[in-house]
Amino acid sequence: MTAQAVQATLVRTALNGTGRIAPRLAARWSLAFWNPGIRVRLKPAEEPVMRGAARRWVEVDGVRTAVHHWGDGARPVLLMHGWASRASRFAPLVEALTERGYSPVAFDAPGHGESGGRGSSILQYRALARRLQAEHGRFAAVVGHSVGGLSAFFALRGQVAADRLVSLASPAEFGYVVERFRARLGMAERLAPPLREAVERRLFPGERDIWRRFSAIHRPGELPLPLLVVHDEDDDMVERSQAALLADAYAPQADVLITRGLGHRGILAAPHVVEAVLDFTAATEPAAHEAP
Repeated sequence: MTAQAVQATLVRTALNGTGRIAPRLAARWSLAFWNPGIRVRLKPAEEPVMRGAARRWVEVDGVRTAVHHWGDGARPVLLMHGWASRASRFAPLVEALTERGYSPVAFDAPGHGESGGRGSSILQYRALARRLQAEHGRFAAVVGHSVGGLSAFFALRGQVAADRLVSLASPAEFGYVVERFRARLGMAERLAPPLREAVERRLFPGERDIWRRFSAIHRPGELPLPLLVVHDEDDDMVERSQAALLADAYAPQADVLITRGLGHRGILAAPHVVEAVLDFTAATEPAAHEAP
């Protein structure tokens, strides 16, 4: 058994043991593992693209946050990475976008990449998107991967404007994210209700109706823009059923691309996925979305 497996077993045993006596306490303890800001390294293949970026720093909730941008500023495209990731994971797409005259903009969310902090939330993603919108203007497209995609839907319903939206391996429901978190920690099903309560009270105090508002499928009529949903059959983080929920909610404006053998993260660098995103972004007569 690996050290990681031993640690996972200890965590599962501790949480479930505590949960039998004090379920709310176990739920609160589990939040220590909620988006802990796992910093993945820059890959060698990403280095040339990142060296070509103009980098600057902004603050969100007092956290020094890295923003990277390429191109001459025309036709900006916002890229939003997921948890345990970083802006550099979009390197293949950045390279392709700049070759076609777009100006990609990406940030390392708090707790990720070169940014400070210990973790990030959907609210911080929205705050960053709003700030970059104010600086770069309307986005030709917003591309979000995983929780970055979930956050993109939320941002576009809150003062961020774009012509098109691309969802890469994104969950459709915020509740699904929390349920997957519980399952991956090995927490018993009986701890699901106190966990939801802890997420509401501890992570998002004062925020109303988070289970609907934070979900990508909330009020789809507020986002009348073309949508591309890309998901892999072999995604072990976000099930394909989440892509189906997105497609159903946003029909008929949603195009769907289902891939195979790429997994949750491999979808970002696959050449045919990059090409599909480029073609979708460059499609004529975009249905402009004005920020509410």
